[in-house]
Amino acid sequence: MLTADKKKKYTVDDYLLLEEGAPFQLINYDLIMSPSPLPIHQQVVYNLSEIIVLYTIQQGRKGQWLYSPMDVKFDEGNVLQPDILYITEERKADLIKNRIEGAPDLIIEILSPSNAYYDLRQKKDIYEKYGVKEYIIIDPIQQNADLYLLKDGAYYLHQKAQTGEVLTSLLLPGFELEVVKLFIQ
Repeated sequence: MLTADKKKKYTVDDYLLLEEGAPFQLINYDLIMSPSPLPIHQQVVYNLSEIIVLYTIQQGRKGQWLYSPMDVKFDEGNVLQPDILYITEERKADLIKNRIEGAPDLIIEILSPSNAYYDLRQKKDIYEKYGVKEYIIIDPIQQNADLYLLKDGAYYLHQKAQTGEVLTSLLLPGFELEVVKLFIQ
């Protein structure tokens, strides 16, 4: 088993020595530990799951939705665990191995006090660098959601939706998030 106190830079090989389910992500060659999510975080995941299932049934879309914990390897120093990710049908065979290897098409992160810095800064930069086409950030405290689109290799804020508004994906036609429904308990 790997101990996280003696080494300054960690790689995928080190990460793979961790016990399965260990609460770590490899971000810019650092092992970052996260406590378990808050109940509001998990409630948003549950509410999103219902929206995703209804969307998939109604639209008949193919592709793969996956939920954390799910390793996504971007490079030797970055193995992240997005809250929710989507990979198009055309790219499934290329990306889905023992873990996801490469950039999913869509990533959704739900902010928590312990992870907001990483989701808004470091992970966002990695997603941008490796070509995640849409990045949705949901903030349970502010009760809003932001959708970033990748254009010419850089993210721009496409839409900011507050309670009472609807966030609309450009990648997945018909995939809409009524922000108020994300926070129903």
